[in-house]
Amino acid sequence: MNLAAATNENLAHTSNVLIYSSMAVYTLAFFAHIAEWVFGSRSKVGRTAAALAGTGAKTADSTVKVQVAGKNGATAVLERPAIVTRSAAGTRDVPDGPGAAGGTFKGDMWGRIAISLTVLGFLVEAGGVIARAMSVERAPWANMYEFSITFSTVAVGAYLVFLLLKKNVRWIGLPLVTTVLLDLGIATTTLYTDSDQLVPALHSYWLWIHVSTAIICGAVFYLGAVGTVLYLFRDGYENRIASGGTPGKFATSVMERLPSASSLDKFAYRINAAVFPLWTFTIIAGAIWAGDAWGRYWGWDPKEVWSFITWVAYACYLHARATAGWKGRKAAYLALVAFGCWLFNYYGVNIFVTGKHSYAGV
Repeated sequence: MNLAAATNENLAHTSNVLIYSSMAVYTLAFFAHIAEWVFGSRSKVGRTAAALAGTGAKTADSTVKVQVAGKNGATAVLERPAIVTRSAAGTRDVPDGPGAAGGTFKGDMWGRIAISLTVLGFLVEAGGVIARAMSVERAPWANMYEFSITFSTVAVGAYLVFLLLKKNVRWIGLPLVTTVLLDLGIATTTLYTDSDQLVPALHSYWLWIHVSTAIICGAVFYLGAVGTVLYLFRDGYENRIASGGTPGKFATSVMERLPSASSLDKFAYRINAAVFPLWTFTIIAGAIWAGDAWGRYWGWDPKEVWSFITWVAYACYLHARATAGWKGRKAAYLALVAFGCWLFNYYGVNIFVTGKHSYAGV
């Protein structure tokens, strides 16, 4: 690519307009999600309490009566021990909440509006990212501003793919849109950088491969982190009910709209396990690019070190999930530590630490 290539200022301005427009659309989606949670059906609220109350009080010696058909239309009542099942994460097997989908027409209407606005916001933001790339004819992730807008676009895109696959992930909508607005707010106010050409070290096809996989990994790790945080809240809610406690009306209203703790735990684990090999490839691709650009594959640069620390943290989490004593909340805390390492690798290292990756700062 020619270093002297001029920046297309019209496309750069168009990109900025589209990013700000997407923020306006996401704001409307945020309020629509709030309306969905407010007006959604509460008819299923309390079924977790009923499920736990029906099983938590039973012991191994408890029995349940089963009516079976006999000869000549007669019936017989048999007794068998009641079984309290446990999920793989150590939480009770209780029903999923409606996933913030609502059950009344009004609740579903606001949910459909929220998703439609999220799709529109995604398309507008993606247009802003593409316009940014076209303005300088390169990959649109050469600095923190571009990385941020691309990251949020990919995160929303991953969420919409899950919805397209008919997965029960409507509950991600509100925290996702909230986070995207925060991400874009920081990007446009603090991290903004004018559209410009690349420094020499970035002139490589590995920019497309290495950084794009890092963005995908971060976006999916984020979805896993949302699932983990909500798992901790939902697990605490279920444990309180199982121990005879009575959660407040607000907690009940919110928690009952989420999937069960078991479902949230499985979602977070599967997400993190699925993307971990791609994060491994990201580090390997970065090492190969470093060999081409700087003549060494590994130099203990701060970005390299924290990428490896993040890899180790997620590896420990996945190993812990396969170990009986580290299921449930302990593994969840470790997953959040791992995602915290990823965040520090992005924000902390780029802003506060000087290294060979400093050209990717603000």
